[in-house]
This record gives sequence, C-alpha cells and structure tokens, in this order.
Amino acid sequence: MCQRFTALSCKEVINVTDGCRLGYTSDLELDLECGRVIALIVPKPGRFFGLWGSHEIYVIPWACIRRIGSDLILVDVNPKEVCRPREKRKMLF
Repeated sequence: MCQRFTALSCKEVINVTDGCRLGYTSDLELDLECGRVIALIVPKPGRFFGLWGSHEIYVIPWACIRRIGSDLILVDVNPKEVCRPREKRKMLF
C-alpha cells in the first residue's frame, strides 16, 4: 500500500472501542533513521463551536491503527492514554 500524507490528512479518526470521534489527522510522527511512521497526530476537537482549539492532542501509535478507509481511519486506543498537551509554538519574530 502506497499513499501520500495528503491522503491521510483529511480523514476522520474513530475509536473502535467506544465509537468516539477523535478528530481529523493533522500530522505524522516519523522515525527518520528507519523511514517509518511512528504515530498519527490528531488535535482534540475545539471547545466552543470549534472556534477555539483545545490545548491537547492525541498521539496515536501506528500499531493501534486497525483500518484505513477511503474517508476514515479506525483505531483501537484508550483516549486517556494517548492524549497529551500540545507543544507551544515558537514565535519567529
């Protein structure tokens, strides 16, 4: 299976254990030495009508992905275990 990241970036991530929608993929965590994908990064949905984002992300290990479909990705995770605070961005100026 050969896909580009852009094909994964617009897919909704759903947890198969409880049917919860986790959000949409926004980034990947890569191991550059081995050339492998380690995890999917999914921002936690916004708190107020989706306008203000949450300060947490889901880091879903690649081993927890069960199926990648045409419009969604099914994962098998405990959301509390894969939820982490978002790293603060550095200002360029």
